[in-house]
Amino acid sequence: MAPYIDHKPGAFLIVDDSVQDKRYARFTDLAKRQYSGNEHGIVNGINLVNLVHSTGNEGDFFPIDYRIYHPETDLKTKNDHFQHMFRRVITHKQLKVRTILFDSWYSSVENLKLIHRAGWTFFTTLKSNRMVSLHRDTAYQHSDELDFSGSAAVPGLSVKSKQVPFLVRLFRIVAPNGHIDWVITNDLEQKTNRFVAQNKTNVRWQVEDFHRSFKQLTGSERCQCRNAQAQRNHLACCYHAWISLKAKAIETCKTVYRLRTGLFEQYLKLELQNPQIKAI
Repeated sequence: MAPYIDHKPGAFLIVDDSVQDKRYARFTDLAKRQYSGNEHGIVNGINLVNLVHSTGNEGDFFPIDYRIYHPETDLKTKNDHFQHMFRRVITHKQLKVRTILFDSWYSSVENLKLIHRAGWTFFTTLKSNRMVSLHRDTAYQHSDELDFSGSAAVPGLSVKSKQVPFLVRLFRIVAPNGHIDWVITNDLEQKTNRFVAQNKTNVRWQVEDFHRSFKQLTGSERCQCRNAQAQRNHLACCYHAWISLKAKAIETCKTVYRLRTGLFEQYLKLELQNPQIKAI
């Protein structure tokens, strides 16, 4: 996979999790009831925490690490998996990327401190009730209580987030549908404004493209084995299959969907011309 990763200075790592739907598998190991963003509700499934390398909005992306979230067997939270994968990037992977993106689920104080102390830059969303302070001598208040009108709209506000021992820059980003995102970063350079923050957080949606294609193209949700090791083996094979498809798609200048469909074209033509099971 290494030859396919473009070590651009502006590359990103993205962290997010995805639930492999197992709603009809009542006795499958590793499956548990949990919230699925895809279903917008609780489902029975296997949760994968993914670490994806991306070269930007118009670039390619590859998963470089993953963990199966199942605290009943390893006593680890999603944030534990996040921190372990991040540390392995620093100690084991030869990557030049130094910017990491994630949503509010992973914006815990410990995660932010770990990334900042490693000399990396983060961009993450916050919930509106996160407590921040504009000055050392002022009280903490919720993000949505701050005034972003006038001169603060584009450059954002330099704030102190509660329990975070360094300053961050906070941006109020309004989507076309009216939804408001509160984005923070430890990048305090003057050139980092609302438009830069919005562009970088938009890259985070590539992980959703990965989640969708992973499920649709590899059959990650279809394994009917009950045993935990069999499920782990199946998911590892699915990652290998996805990476193989992606690499071939880049080589042939096709999308992974077009490439996957094309695998069956010749077979279907032969079956239509001379079907093995003929109609009566």
